[in-house]
Amino acid sequence: MIKAITNRMRLWVQIAFTAVTNGYLFGFLTGKIYTGPTKAACVPGLNCYSCPGALGSCPIGSLQAVLGSRDYKFSFYVVGFLIFFGSFFGRFICGWLCPFGLIQDLLYKIPFFRKRKNLPGHKVLKWLKYVILVLFVLLLPLLVVDIIGQGSPWFCQYICPSGTLTAGIPLVLLNESLQNAVGGLFIWKVTLLAAIIILSLWVYRPFCKYLCPLGAVYSFFNPVALYRYRIEENDCIKCGKCHKTCRMDIKVWEQPNSLECIRCGDCVKACPTNAIKKGKGSSNEKTHEKN
Repeated sequence: MIKAITNRMRLWVQIAFTAVTNGYLFGFLTGKIYTGPTKAACVPGLNCYSCPGALGSCPIGSLQAVLGSRDYKFSFYVVGFLIFFGSFFGRFICGWLCPFGLIQDLLYKIPFFRKRKNLPGHKVLKWLKYVILVLFVLLLPLLVVDIIGQGSPWFCQYICPSGTLTAGIPLVLLNESLQNAVGGLFIWKVTLLAAIIILSLWVYRPFCKYLCPLGAVYSFFNPVALYRYRIEENDCIKCGKCHKTCRMDIKVWEQPNSLECIRCGDCVKACPTNAIKKGKGSSNEKTHEKN
C-alpha cells in the first residue's frame, strides 16, 4: 500500500501544481484571460500567460516579452527567477511541476502504439532544444523588430504547443471574434500540437527531450543544483537497472546529473543496492555530458 502511494506521488504533485497555477475556472467558462495581481509573477513550469485559467506567467514568454520590448532588453526579474529555481531544483521542475510535462506523461500511459524511449536520431535531436532557446527565445525577439523597434515572442507565436493547447484552442472555441480571425498560423500551431500529441503516445516526453527551451535552461543547473543525485561507488554494482527503467535514457551510474534528467526518481526506486542517493555531490560524476 505504501509503495503504491509512493509511486503515484509525482503524478499527484503534478496534478495539484497544475490545478493551482491554472485554477481560474471562470476564465475557462467565459474565454477571458485572468489579469489579476498574481499574473505579474512567473511560475516555474511552461505555463502560457494567455491560458484562460493561468494565474501566473510563463518565464519563457516573459523573457521574450522583455527582449522584444522597445524600451527594455533585459529582465533582472525573469533571469533571476530562472537562476533561483534552476539552482535549487534543476530539471526537477520539468518532472514534477510543469503542466505540459504532466500532459505528456498521461498521453504516454495510454496503451496505444508500442512504447519507446526516444525518436530515431535522439543523440542529435536532443540538442535541438538549445538551438530553439538561442534562436527563437533569445535572438529573434531581440534582433527582428518592426518599424517602432518592437520584437515578437517567436517561440510562443510559432512553436509552443502548450500555449496552443491551453490558450489558443480554448480562446478560439469560446470567442466568436477569434474564430473569424483564424488563419494559417493557427492551423500550423494546431498541426504541430497534433504531431506532438501523437508522438507522446509513442515516445516518452518528445517535447521535453527535443523542443522545450525552458527545459534547456534548467538543464544547465542539473550538475550544480541543490537537489541532485549522487552515486555511492561502493554500493553500485553497475547492473544497468537504472538505465533500463529511465525513460529519459540516461546511464545513471555514469552521469547521475545528466542534462536530460528530470528527477522523476524511477532510477532511485529501481536500484537494487540503494546506490543512488539524493543530495549534494556525486562520487563519480563526469564533467562532460554523455547521454
